[in-house]
Amino acid sequence: MTTTRARPAPELSRARTAVVVAFAVNGLAFASFISRTPAIRDALGLSSAQLGLLLLCLSGGSIAGLPLSGPIVHKLGPGRTVLTGALSVALGLALLVVGLVAGVVLPAAVGLVFTGLGSGIWDVAMNVEGADVERRLGRSLMPRLHAAFSLGTVTGAGLGALSAATGVPLAVQVIVVAALVPVIVTVATRRFTAHVPAPVEERSAGSGTLAAWREPRTLLVGLMVLGFAFTEGSANDWLAVAFVDGYRTDQTLGAVGYGFFVVAMTFGRTFGGAALERFGRVAILRTMAVLGVAGLLLVLLGGSTPVALAGALLWGVGASLGFPVGMSAAADDPARAAARVSVVSSIGYTAFLAGPPLIGLLAEHAGILHALFVVLGALVLGLLASGAARPLAATPEKD
Repeated sequence: MTTTRARPAPELSRARTAVVVAFAVNGLAFASFISRTPAIRDALGLSSAQLGLLLLCLSGGSIAGLPLSGPIVHKLGPGRTVLTGALSVALGLALLVVGLVAGVVLPAAVGLVFTGLGSGIWDVAMNVEGADVERRLGRSLMPRLHAAFSLGTVTGAGLGALSAATGVPLAVQVIVVAALVPVIVTVATRRFTAHVPAPVEERSAGSGTLAAWREPRTLLVGLMVLGFAFTEGSANDWLAVAFVDGYRTDQTLGAVGYGFFVVAMTFGRTFGGAALERFGRVAILRTMAVLGVAGLLLVLLGGSTPVALAGALLWGVGASLGFPVGMSAAADDPARAAARVSVVSSIGYTAFLAGPPLIGLLAEHAGILHALFVVLGALVLGLLASGAARPLAATPEKD
């Protein structure tokens, strides 16, 4: 006898669509400028090491925002928190444009701090909302939500490649995105699930974030996310540069190489939900780590642009599920979801804090392709810690 899944209520269906939009716009805002890191470097006259330090401002802003996000979500709810983050991202992108036009690093650096701050707050809030919708639906949704993020990055990377190919200044490209982000997010967050304020006694007790930092499973999930996030973030920050500097391509092909990576990320996240339901979190995470290693080695040792492009695809698939599975694992208990997602995100985003300057400094002395060998260590960490993602209780995925 066959069974069919019940159609979700209209309110839940609208909330699912709204959170998909929130993920997609977050990805587009990020990739719209990160796909053109060589152009940022050239506009500001930076070396590879200096570019790494500038990208550290983006990561540092994100790290600062993540610990704040749990209490903010606890008090305001996911919708208002996502909108707050989007407004910060828009402000940061506008300041980045000021720096690019003036050719001055300081406003660009401040802009990246605000962009990272808003992105970190936005990231936790939309993951909390996504996990809530996933629980209400009763089936795996988080990989598809992160696929929406990746689709946004594909769109942003495509926008970057098209702008580079047609000679559109990066400043023009970024300011258009900065203007659109808060408008779209305002409309989307109005359709999030209704936020029910915590009881007075819970509000006085706080969000539980400090307690979550003392939970061994939460910390191990965070380390798993850290490994996969470093793998993903290294490609985000340096893959375009690897093609331009390592394979002597032009900036257009550099953006295309990054586009290959995010297309593969989108593919992995789109179809990863069914694999998770069939084989479980741990088996899939370990498979992804192996694929990531294979792709990374093709990029670093392939010796030709076509082989490196194939490696970018495998690298993208391998990195695709670590972050969304980590968010689902952190949110297994709805009562502690905001605090645990905040902690796991904070640990995971350490990769984005340490990655850019580390790889930049190594690239300065050994070249970008040799510098990216450190990503292998991150993949091993993700592989070793993947067992912590095993569900606490019955979830939409196989134990």
